Amino acid sequence: MSIENRIDSKSNRPLKAFKKLLPKGLNGIKDIKKRREVLYENVQKMKDIHPPSPNVIRENHFTKRKEGGEDLKLRSYRPKGKEGYLPCLYYIHGGGMIMGSVENDDVNASKLSEVLGVVVISVDYRLAPEDPHPAQINDCYEGLLWIESQKEKLKINTSKIALYGQSAGGGLVIATSMMVRDVGGPKIIFQMPIYPMLDDRHETPSSHEITDIGIWDREGSIEAWKWYLGGKEADAYAAPSRASSLEGLPPAFIDVGELDLFRDENITFVQRLLQAGVATEFHIYPGAYHASENFAPDADLSKMIWNNRIQALKKAFFKA
Repeated sequence: MSIENRIDSKSNRPLKAFKKLLPKGLNGIKDIKKRREVLYENVQKMKDIHPPSPNVIRENHFTKRKEGGEDLKLRSYRPKGKEGYLPCLYYIHGGGMIMGSVENDDVNASKLSEVLGVVVISVDYRLAPEDPHPAQINDCYEGLLWIESQKEKLKINTSKIALYGQSAGGGLVIATSMMVRDVGGPKIIFQMPIYPMLDDRHETPSSHEITDIGIWDREGSIEAWKWYLGGKEADAYAAPSRASSLEGLPPAFIDVGELDLFRDENITFVQRLLQAGVATEFHIYPGAYHASENFAPDADLSKMIWNNRIQALKKAFFKA
């Protein structure tokens, strides 16, 4: 059966419309600044249909980077009417390390804050190719330390911090967890790397199989990794699949679509987590492509995907 015929029918409708406008997807736009602009425009159109939650208080924050340069931006979301110290979900956006922003993920971050009843902190890390690795992991780690330093002001219960990220954000979730394990930081009780970007080598069957869906295909992924690494060899913080040990990482929830380029590297990574003694819940969704739940939020498949994530996060934060 062809890839096209394996896509969930309701999830395929917005994908077909997107490919009519951009037959080769965003990766067909060679100028990275223009590519980011088109992504932002499409996100804004989606916001008109599925707006951010009005039931949270948003606030932008800025903190000095240790290495200097522009301040690091973070955005906090707090459910209206929620008093006292709340758990914290540290949100790391996706975009292949080359696109994305806190603004682009405003809908997901705000809704997670409302539905879970927790403070969400979203980090606006630097992007390649302007800033290659390790700029991204450095920003994510510094943002986590900032959360700990601001716990009184933001009324955050730092004994209940979990990490969430999709795609590139998922890879950075794992890298951040590894950095906390290796050099210290606030305890992470749970991590949710969603279809994480883990391996620069592109050697798996799925990385050869997914070439023309239009959402994060092989050619675009190879290009993004090239920009992200900036001509250097990948270390474990850039490509967690290269980590020699996964022991000591927090419990994990990972999901990936059957038709996602990252499918097989995610399967292998989950096996390694389990072998390392890391409690891990894993879902593979037939008919789902990369980020299909964001492209087609009204599809039954997308609703199931989000419900499973929310239930897992509630269990992590509020289990007896």
